[in-house]
Parts: sequence; structure tokens; C-alpha cells
Amino acid sequence: MRLFVLGSAAGGGYPQWNCLCRVCRLYWDGDPRVAARTQSSIAASADGVHWLLLNASPDLREQIMRSPPISPAAGADEAQRRHSPLGAVLVTNGDVDHVAGLLTLREKQNFELYGTTGVLDVIASNPVFSVLDPACVERRPVEIGKPFEPVPGLEVEAFSVPGKVPLYLEKGDVDVGEEGEMTVGVRLTAHGRTAFYVPGCAAVTESLRERVRNADVLLFDGTVFEDDEMPQAGVGAKTGRRMGHVPISGEGGSLDAFEGLGIGMRAYIHINNTNPILIDGSAERQAVEAAGWRVSHDGMEIAP
Repeated sequence: MRLFVLGSAAGGGYPQWNCLCRVCRLYWDGDPRVAARTQSSIAASADGVHWLLLNASPDLREQIMRSPPISPAAGADEAQRRHSPLGAVLVTNGDVDHVAGLLTLREKQNFELYGTTGVLDVIASNPVFSVLDPACVERRPVEIGKPFEPVPGLEVEAFSVPGKVPLYLEKGDVDVGEEGEMTVGVRLTAHGRTAFYVPGCAAVTESLRERVRNADVLLFDGTVFEDDEMPQAGVGAKTGRRMGHVPISGEGGSLDAFEGLGIGMRAYIHINNTNPILIDGSAERQAVEAAGWRVSHDGMEIAP
């Protein structure tokens, strides 16, 4: 099994186009300790030929251009005029940073689009996604807890994690932490190896801990280091948990929640622009690495 990190940042990427928080300012000032990151997405394959895209980032075109394994030329013959190693797409929720890239895939390319019924209904309700020609793009509802094989040799299972509806669907009191169809994690299995991709999660529950026990790889929500990070940075009023993202540090944080579970490699993904783990050598990065975690980056390849 091969995993390829196309984008490692949260919504808006890093740096955000209009942000001068402490971490973004380092980038604008040319500080070598930080590097630009696009919005979160990974690709997975069991054979290196047929690839599953997990979440379609708004930065998808740029990500494909700099990722040879999923470029149009990978595996194409001279007679082909349209080709892509991407045979399927799975979206884990309806957030803009995970579905907007579907619009990039409108050029009459055959692929299957997977998602829970709830998320596919959100996509279907927006007429702009009708640019995905149904003659080319088949939408396939995913049943929670039922494994399927979107590309040859790669078994996939979606499972509910604590989350919420996308921001643009919030109305009145928001149920943050509900487990249903609107936010899922993904188990990927091939050749006796297992990886988990959980880019959005509001809390680490005991059932989630048990699910990922002894996994070869865990790519987990690293949106904020501290729960009140955005208010501290002066760029927002919401806490991480209110946005549906468990913080890395503090009580109930993810840094310690997965200790002692026999996981081979743990890495944070979906990292917000305010998060100081983006800074090489920062105290927060050192704390994460000392606890056995890695900070994912665009172009990172993982072979469990």
C-alpha cells in the first residue's frame, strides 16, 4: 500500500491569503522555518497504478501537477488523449476544503464518487456540482461500517467520528460531537497493512481508540494545538472544539489520547494556519515529535 499526502493544511491552506497571525507572518517574512501547504487531501493505492483520492481539495489541480504518481502521464499510452490514475474519490465530509476540488474533475473523466448518503445529498443539493457529468461520474453511497473496494486491491471502510455539519449548513444551535454520516474517518487496508485517515474529529472516544489499535499508520486531525488558539491569535472567536476539531494539547487532546495503542506511525494532517507545529523547531513541534508524532507535509509519501 502507498499513501501520498497531496495537501496537509486545514481550510484556506498555509499561509492563508489574508492572514497575518504570528505563524502566517513568518511565511510572508520569508522565514525558512515554515513552508507553504495546500489544503488537506491524500491519495492511496494498493498497486501504485490505480489510485483513490480522499477528499477533493480546492488546490487539487496544483496538487496533481506536482504529484507524478497521479499525473495524467502515469501509466498512459501514447494513443490516450484523456487519462488519470485517479479511479475513485471518497469525501469524508461536506466541508468546502474537501469537496470544492470536485469542480476541478469536470473534464469528462470517468471515476466513481463515494461518500455517505448525507454528504452526497449535500453535494447533490448544490447545482454547481452538476458539472460532473453523470455519464462519467457515478455517485456511490457508502454504508457506515461496510467495507468496499473502490480501486483494485484497496479495501476501504468508512466509520463515524464525532463531528458536525459543514459551516455553511449551520443554523441555530449546532450539535458538535454527534456521530453520524456527516463526518467520517476511513480505514484503508491492503497487503496486510492498515492505515487510518481522520482529517476531522471533534473528540477522541474510547471506541475510536480501540478501532485504531495496532494500526500501521494513523493520519489524524491536527487542526489546532490549543483549543483557544484562534482567539489567542486574534483571527477568530471559535475554539477548535466548536469548529469540530479536537485540539492536540490539553485535557482530552489527541497528543496523549493514542498512547499505548501499538500504532506504527502517527502523523498530524489538516493543520490550521495558526498552529505553531508548522514552525520547525518550535516548542510545540518539539513536543509533538517527542511524543512520537510526525507533522505531515505536502508531498509526503508513506509506505506502511
